[in-house]
Amino acid sequence: MDGINVSRWLAGGLAAGILIWLMEGAASALYMSAMIDALEPHGLAVDTTSAGIRWSIVVSLLSGLTLVFFYAAARPRFGPGPRTAVTVAIALWCGSWLVALIGYRMLHLFPPALLVTWGATGLVEFVIAGLVGGWIYREA
Repeated sequence: MDGINVSRWLAGGLAAGILIWLMEGAASALYMSAMIDALEPHGLAVDTTSAGIRWSIVVSLLSGLTLVFFYAAARPRFGPGPRTAVTVAIALWCGSWLVALIGYRMLHLFPPALLVTWGATGLVEFVIAGLVGGWIYREA
């Protein structure tokens, strides 16, 4: 069994991360006002400073790289292709987004409808990013 093709992993992971960042930015139009309204009573705010934006880019790139890494690792077991990419994307969404959303719900920080919208958009982002990253990734 050969190792992961690092250059294709980086290419696919960066493409997936950029897509996640762009889609999240576009999707935030669906829930940003509700998020701001939920945070305001707690004295909290969405960080839209340049540092906050840089962190959102870093997190998105790390998400994309992780997504494609696990796709590359799953290919020998589940086979290459979109089915494996979607399976990996859903599994990682469950281990990241879903866990965070449940935590937010437990804290009563955000209303349930906002969490559902946020989670659904995140799932779509991960699946699309996984498909694109998986399409770019190939073994050496």
